Amino acid sequence: MSDPSIEVTAAPRAAAVLPRRSILERGYGSILVHVQPDAPGRVACAQALAQRFDARLIGIGAEALQPIAVGPATGLAQAGWTAVTVEAIQRSLDQAHELFDRGPEGVEQIWEQAMEMPADLIARVARAADLIVASRAPPPRSLFRDADPGELALTAGRPVLFAPEGAKPLRAERVVVAWKECREARRALFDAMPILCSASEVLVLAVNSDEGAEARQGVQDVGAALTRRGVRATNLVAPVHGAEGEEILRLAKRFGADVIVAGAYGAPRLQEWIFGGVTRALLAQEEVHVLFSH
Repeated sequence: MSDPSIEVTAAPRAAAVLPRRSILERGYGSILVHVQPDAPGRVACAQALAQRFDARLIGIGAEALQPIAVGPATGLAQAGWTAVTVEAIQRSLDQAHELFDRGPEGVEQIWEQAMEMPADLIARVARAADLIVASRAPPPRSLFRDADPGELALTAGRPVLFAPEGAKPLRAERVVVAWKECREARRALFDAMPILCSASEVLVLAVNSDEGAEARQGVQDVGAALTRRGVRATNLVAPVHGAEGEEILRLAKRFGADVIVAGAYGAPRLQEWIFGGVTRALLAQEEVHVLFSH
């Protein structure tokens, strides 16, 4: 990095480094993905991860029947609308199942589907998963058909890998940890450990102009902890030149990362949506994968 306003330090090497394989053996054993016919990139990402970690892959097909207003004169019309809509939902679920079944050989795949709210079914089945792969569906979006990645991060109790449809295939060779001294960031660091331990280089990044000494100590501690696990980690403390989320994205791209590890909604969610925030900015972009934890 050539910017003189940015301070970069290398994490100290620990005397004893744990074998990399002992960490990878505790990787993701089960991965869950919401499957939709118009979001093949999300499914491909989940299948590639399942291959990488020799994990079981759970495919979820879900869409709920959207209610309509009913009156005395609309009974017959509603019955006809319901039958047509149920048939359309079933066709969509069948197409999703076909897409899921075209996965790579050697990956154990399990399919579950139901006519119910996708976020509810995913949150329930997540009890059997270590990681959820999600993305934003193409517009127009509907809670009856789509599962919002930010909502899943809050409700499912599992880390969520946001896999934008426009992003390049996930390699996770160079990873950025967006560090902030909060519970959500600590949780994300732990949840991302299988990815971090298999990466070739990891950058622990703090973007904050108000916590200089504390931020430096934080990234140094995180970098040292990763180094003790065999991770090649460097540290970076950068001043804020604009919105914090946009600065994280800019530096991640400059580093060449295709994955950012971040805590989701470290600030109150209402505050994030009114004033903007890191989670909102990372969910709005379509270039870099993001592993969220809450």
